[in-house]
Amino acid sequence: MTWFKREDHEIINDSEKTVRTEGLWIKCDNCRKILWKADLEANLQVCMYCGKHFRIDARSRIEILMEPGFELVDLELKSTDPLNFCDLKPYKRRLAEAQEKTGLNDAIVNAIGQIGSHDVVMSVMEYGFIGGSMGAVVGETIARAIDRSLATSNPLIIVAASGGARMMEGIASLMQLAKISSGLARLDDAKIPYISVMTDPTTGGVTASFAMLGDLNIAEPGALIGFAGPRVIEQTIRQKLPEGFQRSEFLLQHGFLDAIVPRKEMKGYLAQALDWMAPKA
Repeated sequence: MTWFKREDHEIINDSEKTVRTEGLWIKCDNCRKILWKADLEANLQVCMYCGKHFRIDARSRIEILMEPGFELVDLELKSTDPLNFCDLKPYKRRLAEAQEKTGLNDAIVNAIGQIGSHDVVMSVMEYGFIGGSMGAVVGETIARAIDRSLATSNPLIIVAASGGARMMEGIASLMQLAKISSGLARLDDAKIPYISVMTDPTTGGVTASFAMLGDLNIAEPGALIGFAGPRVIEQTIRQKLPEGFQRSEFLLQHGFLDAIVPRKEMKGYLAQALDWMAPKA
C-alpha cells in the first residue's frame, strides 16, 4: 500500500522517499554496524568500526596500490570451453555472464607501472569472475607477467583472490599450478623479487602454488587462506577446528605468513619492501 501526505499544498509520495535512499547503506557482517556506502568507499572498503576488509575488484586494487599512469596489459585473452562442460549451467554461459558483470575477459588483470619509485609488474585476481577461479587464461596471463618481469628485471607482485582451480576446465586448469610455479622458479634464479599478497579468500590450487611461493608472503587482515575449506577439513578429520583457523592472523602466528598489512598501509609497505628487495642502482 502507498501512503500520501500533503505538505505545503503538495502531495508527496512517501514510498518514493524510501526508494531514493535504497542502496546507500550496507551492514557490516562482522560487527553488524550500518555503514554509509560513501564513507566505506572513502575508507577503501574497510569498516570504520571493526576494520573488516570488504572484497574489492581487481581494477580498484590496482588504483589503490600503483602510482597514477599505470597501464593495463594482456587483457585480450579469453577462455574457451575445451570440455563442453555443463552442470547446472553451461560453462560458456557462465563465462558470458561473468564477462558482462565484471567487464573483464577473465579473472585476472595485469598492470605495469610504479609503486613508489620502483617499476613493477602486477597481476591482480578478480574474485567477481567465477569466484576468481584459475583456468588456462589466468595461468597464461600470470605467465606473461612473469615473462615481463624476466625481460625487464622489474619485481613481480601477484594479488590473489580466488576459490582455486576452475573445475570447468579440468586438467587444463590444474596444469597452471605447475606452469606458474616453474615460471616463478626462473624468476628466483634471476634473483628478481616476487611478492605475494593474499586477500579474502585465497584457497585451493592458488594457495597450493603461487600464492605461497613469494619471497615475501603478506596478507590483508581477516583473509581466509588455505587449501581445503574449514568445513571439508572438519568433516574429514571429524574434529572441531581452532577459532580463527585459516584466517591470516592464525597463519601469521603459525609461521605461514611474513606479515599482515591493512589495506590503507599496503602501498607504503610494498614500496618499503621494494626499497630493500630491489634497491635502485
